[in-house]
Amino acid sequence: MMYIRQRKEIKTIEVSEDFPAQKENVKLESKLPSGCAYRRFWKILSFAIGGTVALGIGLLTSVYLATLHENDLWFSNIKEVEREISFRTECGLYYSYYKQMLQAPTLRQGFHGLIYDNKTESMRTINLLQRMNIYQEVFLGTLYRALPIQKYLEPVYFYIYTLFGLQAVYVIALYITSWLLSGTWLSGLLAALWYVTNRIDTTRVEFTIPLRENWALPFFAIQIAAITYFLRPNLQSLSERLTLLAIFISTFLFSLAWQFNQFMMLMQALVLFILDSLDLLPAAKVTWLYSIQITGLLLVCILQFFNSMILGSLLISFNLSVLIARKLQKNLKAGAFLTRIGKLLLHLFLVSCLTLFLNSIIKKVLNLKSDEHIFKFLKAKFGFGATRDFDANLYLCEEAFGLLPFNTFQRLSETLLFYAYVFVLSITAITALVVVFHNLSDSTSSQPVGKMRMCTVDLKPETAYNLIHTILFGFLALSTMRMKYLWTSHMCVFASFGLCSPEIWESLLKLVHLYNPKRTCVVRYSVPILILLYLCYKSWPGMMDELSELKEFYDPDTVELMNWINSMIARAWCSLGNLSSGVNRTLQSCSTNTPRKAVFAGSMQLLAGVKLCTGRTLTNHPHYEDSSLRERTQAVYQIYAKRSPEEVHALLRSFGTDFVILEDSICYERRHRRGCRLRDLLDVANGHVMDGPGENDPDLKPADHPRFCEEIKRNLPSYVAHFTRVFQNKTFHVYKLSRNK
Repeated sequence: MMYIRQRKEIKTIEVSEDFPAQKENVKLESKLPSGCAYRRFWKILSFAIGGTVALGIGLLTSVYLATLHENDLWFSNIKEVEREISFRTECGLYYSYYKQMLQAPTLRQGFHGLIYDNKTESMRTINLLQRMNIYQEVFLGTLYRALPIQKYLEPVYFYIYTLFGLQAVYVIALYITSWLLSGTWLSGLLAALWYVTNRIDTTRVEFTIPLRENWALPFFAIQIAAITYFLRPNLQSLSERLTLLAIFISTFLFSLAWQFNQFMMLMQALVLFILDSLDLLPAAKVTWLYSIQITGLLLVCILQFFNSMILGSLLISFNLSVLIARKLQKNLKAGAFLTRIGKLLLHLFLVSCLTLFLNSIIKKVLNLKSDEHIFKFLKAKFGFGATRDFDANLYLCEEAFGLLPFNTFQRLSETLLFYAYVFVLSITAITALVVVFHNLSDSTSSQPVGKMRMCTVDLKPETAYNLIHTILFGFLALSTMRMKYLWTSHMCVFASFGLCSPEIWESLLKLVHLYNPKRTCVVRYSVPILILLYLCYKSWPGMMDELSELKEFYDPDTVELMNWINSMIARAWCSLGNLSSGVNRTLQSCSTNTPRKAVFAGSMQLLAGVKLCTGRTLTNHPHYEDSSLRERTQAVYQIYAKRSPEEVHALLRSFGTDFVILEDSICYERRHRRGCRLRDLLDVANGHVMDGPGENDPDLKPADHPRFCEEIKRNLPSYVAHFTRVFQNKTFHVYKLSRNK
């Protein structure tokens, strides 16, 4: 197991950007002595100051996160094997391909090794560029070899600094989105500061660096910023085209970097569908966005050698269905209130049926089963029947896939973020409801969406988009904790925009009969400045304490295991010796240490580290988006079930296994409750009664054999005939499999 042990503001004055559509700005401009030139000067000055602040806060965030990572692990001082072990679970697997690209004699051989890989899954050659989203590792490996920096920067630092640099891009994109929505860079500064002070709930990059979401989310944030600008009315033709290009590039890079891209963009497509149906966005712009999503995903599909999981995604089926349904229902936005409600319900029904029909046809033609575990998980999670499916229960029992804990809101409230978010969300949602009711009631209107007709309230298209976006992604985060990072970062944007928005304060002050342009301007700037001062006062001491707290990576058992596997010294051991408990040493046996082509079986999380640190061949790994791999993983995990040694040996040898690693932390697991321990999931899937006191389903039966991972340690003849222990420490037990049938 890995442990972490102890190692032995400035007040800003903002000048608002001028928008001719705002009445107070028009009145103010009429009094300015030099008119247009003076206004242009302040606009350029505001842009220069805001851009400088954005760049500065982005770089500071990057340095801050990199420093936390260094202080937490003492990364600069630990050995290379310890650095690699710190990349846990699938992070280690992804980083191993970057390492593989660097170690290849030539780039061409590196590409060939990824396309025809036979070490990630034993007895099988797979195309890693098709199966996994690792083009970023390929790009970085190629770039590192091409640049003259090998003497000055180690490969691992080039990798992690790139990820921390992307965090700067992420924060800048959030900053710009808030700025675009509110019209002042002060809201961007507030959004960025909220992102940093709520770091626990907005990012986990400092301890899961190579994770796919850390590559993808910065591009997702850029895409949202570009969409926010694109939805503004009356854009010039050149600006619109450049913005569409930015949307396409960011969508493509986001899709290329993360295997869950299709599900995130499906949520985004639902946002567009809702807004288009309620007449809150221009239909032509929505069509452009649908088309960009489809095109970007299909381009990724081509680069991933026609990955069937992409072709069978719900996103493609949904977007095509929406475009078809809009052609079939040409008069969707005409008629009286009840007529339009009926048309909308019919439209929803038509799109749903078309989506399910197209998706089922595509999956049947492609024989696609890669994502079926996700739908089994969702079905069980939302109460559509209990399941004994091993894969679904594996997700259900993980805390990351559970409901969002209540203490998340307590932490967000300490920085006032949650209070501000609820305040802004409430006002904006009420405004949206009024506008929607007016749109659906106005059957004769033909004005463009940007003006929202002669309504008592106003809702800009870009504001409407971000409103529905934050609501839908909020529901996603509430239902699945791992997805909270998509919501909390946008929560910072939405809350800061609202506090700096002239429209929101104008509506509120009119409601209490206190409105005048000057008072609106004062409140618009004073509230965010006060919150900025509060955040600096409250968070600065804690951040300084974090930066001064020095810890150290400490995982001697895993380091010892990896060093033993890497040791290629041939030793002839002639007899087995009994180990006294607690002694860390290599057992004597009539064998040698593991050869380079040895195949290892064990838990997915550990084997990713084995692949990275030793380069040995694996039976299974944590990238779970393949049906045959899931079946293989369940078969390998029978080492923790109640099975006979003969059955386990036969299963492992069917995958070419030479060595199997057993972990006490899994065999005697106490982290999860009864029913969610790995051994319990295996027992239920095998139809066996679970261990310990508690209820069991009536159809479960006692197993015919004891638990394999416990019984093998007794060195009984039936086990010794098939398994020889060759290594042991306090955490791991390694057994070599006999080759006899």
